[in-house]
Amino acid sequence: MEKVNVTIVGAGVVGLACALKISENLRDIVVVEKNSSFGQETSSRNSEVIHAGIYYPPGSLRARLCLEGKGALYDYCAKHNIGCKRIGKLIVAVDNTETQELEKLFKNGMASGVSDLKMLNVSEIKKIEPNIRAAAAIFSPSTGILDTHMLMKNFEAEAGASGAQIAYGTELINIEKSDGGYKVFVRDEREGEFSFFTRILINAAGLYSDKIAKISGIKNKGYELKYCKGDYFRVHNNKARYISHLIYPVPLENHVSLGIHTALDLAGGLRLGPDAEYIDRLDYAVEESKKNVFYEDTKRFLPFIDIEDLGPDMAGIRSKLQGPGEGFRDFIIKEESDNNLEGLINLVGIDSPGLTGCLAIAEKVNKMVKEII
Repeated sequence: MEKVNVTIVGAGVVGLACALKISENLRDIVVVEKNSSFGQETSSRNSEVIHAGIYYPPGSLRARLCLEGKGALYDYCAKHNIGCKRIGKLIVAVDNTETQELEKLFKNGMASGVSDLKMLNVSEIKKIEPNIRAAAAIFSPSTGILDTHMLMKNFEAEAGASGAQIAYGTELINIEKSDGGYKVFVRDEREGEFSFFTRILINAAGLYSDKIAKISGIKNKGYELKYCKGDYFRVHNNKARYISHLIYPVPLENHVSLGIHTALDLAGGLRLGPDAEYIDRLDYAVEESKKNVFYEDTKRFLPFIDIEDLGPDMAGIRSKLQGPGEGFRDFIIKEESDNNLEGLINLVGIDSPGLTGCLAIAEKVNKMVKEII
């Protein structure tokens, strides 16, 4: 039976970042991905934002890995000429009630180590964004946008150059604990079903990470994911020229969503989204009928948007540990020795800011691997 040191399940941005980091010092690494290419799900269906780390409880994995990952991601993009722009973000309050929430958010961001935030009044907002409506705003200069496809392509190429093998069209179907590791069973589009041995198994399967954890023997119900869909609407009629920063509303307290916001891209386009809707199955259709909701939600702070400007764009699905009406849940990044599954590393519930934190997450996983090897 073929033997490898590390098997990573999932070739999204986090799985590929793990392959890149681990392959710098270790050989015999395999990434198995059921889709035909990298990042076909959550990693390619998002706002492509590099977050600053404002929203998450200080000291949480989300806060720490976002802050660490932000700097690492900017450095990596600069080094490898990946499309990236530090355009900055305004989180806007439209009335006194929202202003109070904005001040709490500002304190939270500062407590998490985001030291470059600034509170803006109406006149200061008008100087940099004259076409929006806001009573107050947080300005985050270190928020940016990037080309996620090129980022993942670079991760794939670099990991491959270091000897990592990436098997596309290969679905993990079973896991058996074995002496010193795991017997992994896969179904390959070309070769059919076969198995191999791996010393370490890393579950970075995104939307399916709870199912992989369950197959491995994890019985903890706290690992169960809920699918939360986010739709986007494209803004037409050259309205992107009306703003130069990302514009976000004050978010909901439960952190299910950051609220429908603007998503500028490197090509000069503008989208609104995502919203948040819990669903029972994967569905990427965007209903035209939602257009009124998107318009009503954003016209409060984007008065230049007309309903005729909006058209369905795309949808993404978040893999959330937090269910409807529930409070904050942090990332699960855990080596499972205490579940008698030594050498199994689970990454579950890695939604936002997973993209921003991908390199920091990979470094954390790499340290776990070094401790095992």
